[in-house]
Amino acid sequence: MKGYSFGHDHSAAGELVFNTGLVGYPEALTDPSYRGQILTLTYPIVGNYGVPNTQELDELGLKKNVESDRIQVSGLLVQDYSAEYSHWNSVKSLAQWLQEEKVPALFGIDTRMLTKIIRDKGTVLGKIEFDGQPVEITDPNQRNLVAEVSTKDIQVFGKGNPIKVVAVDCGIKHNIIRLLVKRGAEVHLVPWDQDLMSLEYDGLFISNGPGDPSLAKTLVQNVRKVLESDRPQPVFGICMGNQITALAAGAQSYKLPMGNRGQNQPVVNVMTGQAFITAQNHGYGIDSESLPPGWSPLFINANDGTNEGIMHNTKPVFTAQFHPEAKGGPTDTEFLFDAFISLISKGKEGSIASVMPKKPVVPQRIQVSKVLVLGSGGLSIGQAGEFDYSGSQAVKAMKEENLQTVLINPNIASVQTNEVGTKQADSVYFLPVTPAFVTEVIRVERPDGILLSMGGQTALNCGVELFQSGVLQKYEVQVLGTPVESIMATEDRQLFSDKLMEINEKIAPSIAVKTVADALKAAEEIGYPVMLRSAYALGGLGSGLCANREKLEDTARKALAMSKQILVEKSLLGWKEVEYEVVRDVADNCVTVCNMENFDPLGIHTGDSIVVAPSQTLSNEEYHMLRETAIKVVRHLGIVGECNIQYALHPSSLEYCIIEVNARLSRSSALASKATGYPLAFVAAKLALGIPLPDIKNAVSEQTTACFEPSLDYIVTKIPRWDLDRFQGMSREIGSAMKSVGEVMAVGRTFEESIQKALRMCHPSVDGFVPRLPLKRAWAEQLDLQRELSMPSSTRIFSLAQALHGGLTVDQIHDLTAIDKWFLHKLRHITEMEKHLSQYNSTTVPRDLLLKAKRDGFSDRQVGQALDILEGEARTLRLNQNIGPWVKQIDTLAAEYPAATNYLYCTYHGQEHDLDFKDHGIMIVGCGPYHIGSSVEFDWCAVSSIRALRQMGKRTVVVNHNPETVSTDFDECDRLYFEELTLERILDITQQEGCTGCIVSVGGQIPNNLAMPLHLNGVKILGTSPPQIDRAEERSVFSSILDDLGVGQAPWRALSSLRCQSAFKQQTLEVLKHVDWNHARSSVSYIQPSCRGPWKRRAEVGEMKGEREGILPHGAAHSPSVGFRLAAEGTSSILMVSLLLKQVRKAVEISIFWDSSVRSVCCFWLEGQCFGNEDAVSFASNVGYPCLLRPSYVLSGSAMNVVYGEDEMKRFLEEATQVSQDHPVVITKFVRGAREVEVDAVARMGKVSDE
Repeated sequence: MKGYSFGHDHSAAGELVFNTGLVGYPEALTDPSYRGQILTLTYPIVGNYGVPNTQELDELGLKKNVESDRIQVSGLLVQDYSAEYSHWNSVKSLAQWLQEEKVPALFGIDTRMLTKIIRDKGTVLGKIEFDGQPVEITDPNQRNLVAEVSTKDIQVFGKGNPIKVVAVDCGIKHNIIRLLVKRGAEVHLVPWDQDLMSLEYDGLFISNGPGDPSLAKTLVQNVRKVLESDRPQPVFGICMGNQITALAAGAQSYKLPMGNRGQNQPVVNVMTGQAFITAQNHGYGIDSESLPPGWSPLFINANDGTNEGIMHNTKPVFTAQFHPEAKGGPTDTEFLFDAFISLISKGKEGSIASVMPKKPVVPQRIQVSKVLVLGSGGLSIGQAGEFDYSGSQAVKAMKEENLQTVLINPNIASVQTNEVGTKQADSVYFLPVTPAFVTEVIRVERPDGILLSMGGQTALNCGVELFQSGVLQKYEVQVLGTPVESIMATEDRQLFSDKLMEINEKIAPSIAVKTVADALKAAEEIGYPVMLRSAYALGGLGSGLCANREKLEDTARKALAMSKQILVEKSLLGWKEVEYEVVRDVADNCVTVCNMENFDPLGIHTGDSIVVAPSQTLSNEEYHMLRETAIKVVRHLGIVGECNIQYALHPSSLEYCIIEVNARLSRSSALASKATGYPLAFVAAKLALGIPLPDIKNAVSEQTTACFEPSLDYIVTKIPRWDLDRFQGMSREIGSAMKSVGEVMAVGRTFEESIQKALRMCHPSVDGFVPRLPLKRAWAEQLDLQRELSMPSSTRIFSLAQALHGGLTVDQIHDLTAIDKWFLHKLRHITEMEKHLSQYNSTTVPRDLLLKAKRDGFSDRQVGQALDILEGEARTLRLNQNIGPWVKQIDTLAAEYPAATNYLYCTYHGQEHDLDFKDHGIMIVGCGPYHIGSSVEFDWCAVSSIRALRQMGKRTVVVNHNPETVSTDFDECDRLYFEELTLERILDITQQEGCTGCIVSVGGQIPNNLAMPLHLNGVKILGTSPPQIDRAEERSVFSSILDDLGVGQAPWRALSSLRCQSAFKQQTLEVLKHVDWNHARSSVSYIQPSCRGPWKRRAEVGEMKGEREGILPHGAAHSPSVGFRLAAEGTSSILMVSLLLKQVRKAVEISIFWDSSVRSVCCFWLEGQCFGNEDAVSFASNVGYPCLLRPSYVLSGSAMNVVYGEDEMKRFLEEATQVSQDHPVVITKFVRGAREVEVDAVARMGKVSDE
């Protein structure tokens, strides 16, 4: 492997290990347990929040921000390094720190591949070697590493504290000392080989440390003497301390196959059965079977069953293999320090059982036989396909437990309302989710359980009403999962505030009110600006930022029209917004499944914000501070199942406020589930039945428990999809009330790769992070860029590109937007790469630069634009240089354990694929983001198609990027790619997978538009042939066919807004010079250039024979045109030439027409028409207004408008040509008073089935 140095340029050797933590690199690098090791960080982006002051001391004289006096690792390996950091507490970059301490470090490493090697081979020795600096590979575990890191002299901390604790320094972390002193201990830190029997103490502590415990023979002997002496003082060991104590007791240690190193390891307390998430860093373990009589395991690893701690059955001696001091990592087991001090305080009266947390009272598993699942009803803003996903998961979980299920949902387009199938409900009621209808279903079906959390706000509100009205009690229906009282405490703003005050948690100053007058009074008390929030509201409905009395009065009046209660809250505008998805079971086991950070600062609804997972700018302290709070809140509220908690975090301090808790599945839940691979809704449904987390299997890995916190070795970026242009006069501004109708999720190994992919996913017309609006709309003539940046809008991301291209600095943009500088630095990298790439052409661009561009998320089209070549040429260029994407798995575990997952993404950061490609399945192209005209119905189509294919024994490959869908459930198909629906990426996947066919007809307009391009690139399209799809989609061609068939239609004409005649002629000739006619002629009988008038005249000018300069628009009556009359021997040859001509059209903005008047041959015409507003007006004057403008290849009538006059004609024609840039717009006479009739049919080989 080769990488790029960002540390000290000096060779080093050591044992290769990995750590799966998402945060905490300053803490990990200074952990003495890593002495002699080359550390690989599995999370790919490192250095984001820089390095704090590593010399600053705390009140004990310890290094405040790190865990020892120096960096302990021998070297560091990462995939991507952030040279520009952003954090209020940092003073230097990671590179600067590594160089100061002379530690080598490399980036550009395929850390996932390396992790798999370490995982599979066990002990791996390696080296970082620079040219001219050879170094031998050595095994550090042959040295007594404990002796190397231990103190040489006795040190005292917390002098004067009442409890004397002797701590044996095997490589102790500073936070262990702090936590002991904090609890009243005077800590005497002694060398590893100190004679312990000669010391007086109240308690003995044995610390963590590196290496093979069996080499610390003196320490083992000294501890054995203590254990055999019957000294009454308690003994507590951590990590190495666990191993030393076990060896001293007579047990055996062994080298673990791969070690446990990370921040998400689940351990189970054998005494209580309770599970905890822990930080770990050890390569050796204790064989529990070798423990002598009188000793027992105290903790075991829930994943691999290895020992995680021991205890003496009668003496006050206990240990933990994990790190309860948690720097970095979760703080769940910090109570062990309390247990140790309590044992000391209780003396002979104490026992290990008496100081450990009491075994939780676990209710018996809920006994139900029939469960009613409430759906979300019709889709709306703030409540869309994510609840089809969650409801479907719930039904699947119930059926897996052999329970009858009854579903209420009137949405006929959803997957969950399918009437048949192994994953479907036993009974489906297409009824409104309202108390009256649900009561009637309960009366008829008599379920004994009901799920409220899977149907969004609609189901939740309905369930609360049923509870309050006594219906559930009357019919003896149990609410499964979170109790209704807890739901009410999260939805009622005053109750929520009171609940948080009970546990001294932080919320923004706020007052709950029920009248406009009280709202105004509250705002005067709090001070403007204030944020208004509605109770029991969907998607932030009724909320808004109010800067003054007038705005508040208006917003409050509207909010109270929809809700009985509103909350007036102090504005925290500009703070960071962070979310956690939390899961809790009836046994009080609690995990956070995903943490997410909003790209946009607080003030924008999270559904309307760009969101990244995991967080990118939070330090270990911030990350785990909020995690700890989330668990505390969820436990206090009594949540059972899943919930979402949202925070406001001050951008330059540790101050935070809790914004809200959603005690149900949400859009964020769906995103978190797809981002991590953790099936949140499925697990939540199981928890609602009273099944403990450790008893639920991780369905993705098939090897571990669901009681864990996923590790990500990639970054996910979510971007909302808006359709605000569909509504005349609709403001593009966004705020606390949700406006987006869908979202996309992109997976990459860097932020640059991920966000560029996500932007392209939002709309086919978007090339990436570019200073151009979607659909190539023009910027306002008087563009106020500062206002565009300071005012959040649906197009602000493109304004950021415009600003960076225009030379605004990161600091200037940050001042205007409050977006964290780390994100802005990354976006600046993209603009710099584009400018750098533009300095080359296709023959001079270096391979390394081309690869770097692809790693930064540049598409082939973007690369082509920068190099001034076509997209297809850019693809050929990179393939010729052997540059292609690698396929990686999303396995929830960052490759720590082998996984059988089929959940995949593509990246240019890598050196190997995670799997082989022997399935040769059938590809189903999904629907992309939900938007107006393309919603859950296409997911139903895709899922139905997938299930039908699998029933036929066919392997399936699904490509989609919509996290709200059932089709992106990993177990719906054989292989799932969370990827772009672009020609480039579909070709990448089909060619890699060797797909035997591709279905584009079940995903709506986006895949349908790809049919012809895929066909022309050799992809076998199943179903209707692409040329026929093209004839149906191309309005002008379809109208011509109707004329040929004699089917009546309104008068029509094709229009395009094109270049003027001279520019058209000159550019057409220029492009035709570069067409490979020799290759083209090998596919057709002959090529004969022709020229004609707009519709009728045709004059032949002789055969081509390579005379490209001879193509002239002779005979054109009104406008220039160049045509090719093809006598082709087969469809493939026609399509090959069609592709050439379409490339020409892309370059010069011209149109292609299929000429149905020529029966014996297939003719394509490159038509450079100068039709514009005048021609459209002329047509309208001839046939009379109103007229209908109809673009081609668009969905649900996008830009289709009825025109009643000349002014509207000009405006709507411009809009139509924007959405149909590659195809002519057809204008027809609008027929008033006509009835609309449609017919659905199934056809085979062009014949409609009558069955």
